[in-house]
Amino acid sequence: MAISAQTLLKDVQAMNAFGPRLTGTRAHAAFIAYLKTAIREMGIEVYSDPLFFHKWEDTAHSLQLEAEDGSLEDVHVSSVHPYSGETPPGGYLEELVYIKNPAVDYLKVAGKIALVEVGNVDFIPSEVPFDKRSAWPEDVTMPKNYEGPVITTFVKVLHSMLGKLGNAKAIILIWKGLPDACVEGQYLPFNMGYCGIPMLWVNETAGSRLVEAAAARRRVKFLLTAEREEMAYTESFYAILPGKNKKECVIVNTHTDGPNCIEENGPIALLALLRECKNRPLERTHIFLFTTGHFRLPQFKDIRTGAFQSASLWMERHRNLWEGGNNELKCVANLTPEHLGCMERTVTDGEYRFTGQPELELVYTGNSFMDQLYIEAVKQRKTVRTMTLQGHNLLHFGEGQNFFTMGIPGICLVPAPYGLCMQNDTHLMEQFSPELMAEQVETFLSLIEQIELTPTETLGKSDGYRFGFGNSVSGGRDFTPGAILGELKDNFEKMIKKDEK
Repeated sequence: MAISAQTLLKDVQAMNAFGPRLTGTRAHAAFIAYLKTAIREMGIEVYSDPLFFHKWEDTAHSLQLEAEDGSLEDVHVSSVHPYSGETPPGGYLEELVYIKNPAVDYLKVAGKIALVEVGNVDFIPSEVPFDKRSAWPEDVTMPKNYEGPVITTFVKVLHSMLGKLGNAKAIILIWKGLPDACVEGQYLPFNMGYCGIPMLWVNETAGSRLVEAAAARRRVKFLLTAEREEMAYTESFYAILPGKNKKECVIVNTHTDGPNCIEENGPIALLALLRECKNRPLERTHIFLFTTGHFRLPQFKDIRTGAFQSASLWMERHRNLWEGGNNELKCVANLTPEHLGCMERTVTDGEYRFTGQPELELVYTGNSFMDQLYIEAVKQRKTVRTMTLQGHNLLHFGEGQNFFTMGIPGICLVPAPYGLCMQNDTHLMEQFSPELMAEQVETFLSLIEQIELTPTETLGKSDGYRFGFGNSVSGGRDFTPGAILGELKDNFEKMIKKDEK
């Protein structure tokens, strides 16, 4: 094997030493400097795109419940809601108001602190967001319904707006329906603009205590301070390995910001691929792209390239490096490795536990040829559990989406574990396997080699999105419209009943 698990581990540990690399933070800037230095030490030039944005970074937070004698009892906070808002340095000490019916109860929170339960979104059939192409081994399936912290926060986004309309001082969000260990440290949601109202997340255990306190009209002290910078600096950057063909290129991309060692270790994979490719005679030019802003997408997107990932800004600025025409480079294929080396930890019977298996590799393949190319590559692996997907219902997760929407055929690895957006003291290393990552990077190296041997006409173009209900990702199911709508209705009613308990 050309890719060394020990070298990958060393680079990942170096990355962890900077701390969580949230967009534009000092840790993120230090990691970018580390990557650029490593590339330059290979003798490869680095090109940077300076970017400026409105940065919000929490500096302190706490939650305390007032006792009858006026003393304050600490309440555990699971995480801060990113880019929510901030309190004065002394915080707020106000009455707690439980929000049972958001349409009505937010009218009662003026000058007070709202408390709302956010139920786990577990009613969406997996075939709504996902559309299966292939799998290896062939019996690999997804859960019947798509659920978890990420989809929950992406769907339930109205509380900040309702809280502001009701003039609440702050909002406490309770994770409901997910184990406490599963929600600890979740940096979610990361896809919203600045909310303008401070919000904290608590787990269900702490939430039950607060619901009782709200019934007794007790007060809580809510503290969330933050630093705001209107013109914060960050950067995307890229390196070019010239090929014999000066008109065609392959773009290998990922993002550099993330809260733990899995989200995102894609840059470490790109370093390994650069080391392997830098001295090889390449037929096509290869561009290795490292973008910033994935964890601040509202400010780092340009929809003129058809999607809203952080690669969109780079693509709009550098059309001469991928669009073709006028003797400029035309991108004929795209490879995007993200979230590598992840072992599965999932919710089973109400517990958040390891399964001993690798996390299911969700892989978007741009067309049937790219799909077959990927499946043949993973058949050589020792450890593999993969499902390939078609872009579906305007969804194509990860930083390969913009290439897909612009017709460029790609292969994009984006496993989606429950803990993908967690911050913790271990950097999620307990869920990371350098050996698995080495196999995955080796797969991408093999893909580079195979694409080099493939004529442009054979690579083709991306298929574009399909719509409706996708090919079954969860096993045999009835996909008639009536059956799917009935299933959605039943699942939604179960969720409502669960929330009312």
